Amino acid sequence: MNNKSFVWFPLDNAGTVFPGQNSDKWANVFRVSVQLNEEIDRNILKQALKNTFERIPTLKVCIKNGFFRHYFENNKEEIPLNHDIKNFCYRINFKENNGYLLRVFYHGCKISIDVYHALCDGYGASVFLMTLTGEYLKLKGKAVTYGQFILDTDSEVTQEETEDAYIRYTTNDTKANLTNAMAYHKKGTKLPRHMCNYTAVHMSFGQIHNLSKSFDVTVTELLASVLLYVHYKNQLEKGSRKPVSVQIPVNLRKFFPSATLRNFVLCVLVSINPKEKQYTFEEILCSVKAQLRKVNNKKAHNAYISRTVKIGNQAIKLVPLAVKNFIIKAGFTFGAEYSTTALMSNLGPVKVPEEINEYIKDFSFYTGPGLVNGARCGVASFGDNLIFTFSNIYREDDIERDFLKRLIDMGIDLTVETNRDTDFSDIKGVTVGDGNAYSDDVFIPSAKDKVKLKKYDLSVKERLYRYFSF
Repeated sequence: MNNKSFVWFPLDNAGTVFPGQNSDKWANVFRVSVQLNEEIDRNILKQALKNTFERIPTLKVCIKNGFFRHYFENNKEEIPLNHDIKNFCYRINFKENNGYLLRVFYHGCKISIDVYHALCDGYGASVFLMTLTGEYLKLKGKAVTYGQFILDTDSEVTQEETEDAYIRYTTNDTKANLTNAMAYHKKGTKLPRHMCNYTAVHMSFGQIHNLSKSFDVTVTELLASVLLYVHYKNQLEKGSRKPVSVQIPVNLRKFFPSATLRNFVLCVLVSINPKEKQYTFEEILCSVKAQLRKVNNKKAHNAYISRTVKIGNQAIKLVPLAVKNFIIKAGFTFGAEYSTTALMSNLGPVKVPEEINEYIKDFSFYTGPGLVNGARCGVASFGDNLIFTFSNIYREDDIERDFLKRLIDMGIDLTVETNRDTDFSDIKGVTVGDGNAYSDDVFIPSAKDKVKLKKYDLSVKERLYRYFSF
């Protein structure tokens, strides 16, 4: 594929729901970060960013409103490159940041990107960030080889990288349940708008993996069980008996071969109902294991994909965008997060060619803050360093504390970094990490940050075609 011909395209099947959910308080934004072993050179990073966009054009876009749907259009503006901020992952406005739907930051030895989920999922964002890192190192004079997560910026974009993989794997199997019951939520004192408390828990992947094996579960099953357990115990203390659940996004590339750098993920839910019985941690662990292995399979995922694609491409295909957005916003407002107690997204291991390992310290993943979920968690590992992150919109830190204590009780060594006022050093077994891991700069978006984007010199026929395309 000619990189320069990639000028506009529709949102993928998953991405279509996110613009309708947007508000001045919230948008579905997440962050991936890589920490190197030396301070970031801004000028070199800026050139590396330009080269990376040429290789991954699906992220060098702005979003446009059509009559029936949103679509992406190549962005001719320069993307801002900023020093990092304390309150990252704040909401996306389509007329800010020169129209880009991702924000690029640097701080000390760290490069971070905040990504609007309509663009891609965590895997696609990881490939972009690591390709940017590889290009940065190459411009610094390092020897760089390429692999799964680091693309050669001199290579051509492939058709498969830009595909909507949901469409490719749609079948007639559409029997999938898309609704869930309302769940318990740990509430507290909300932070001001656009603010969030972030906590990164560093642990040895080998240590947590061995512990998982001793329970005969995966790392994801173990960590989700701990998260479910601490919320369950928190609810019992308050005398409530609502269902407690954890939503877990699944990378579909593990089941359906695809090299797409756009969205190709769906969410599964694990839950317990305290009205039925009281649970020990071991019982929760067994339940999570059984639930995940029942729904996390190719047949179940194919049914879900087919069901959602059928809704988007047949049932509401010709519904005007304004009506679709109204329905999506209403559904999100009165459902969505209310059916999940917490979210935990595990990107898994980020692997690079061995020659590059020496330049990289760690990799982290943060889900954006929720509207009612106090605990939205991200997991990623690089080498033996696994980082579990919390994004919490409440001042209270008891979920983080209970989670840390539970892992320490199971013999896991923890190092904690946070932008909170407390560093959790009062918990026996916690080692305090880098006190400068987070920036002290706070950014509050406002109307003055909005920009007017340049327009393509398009014929009226072409503009109308894009606008009315469905």
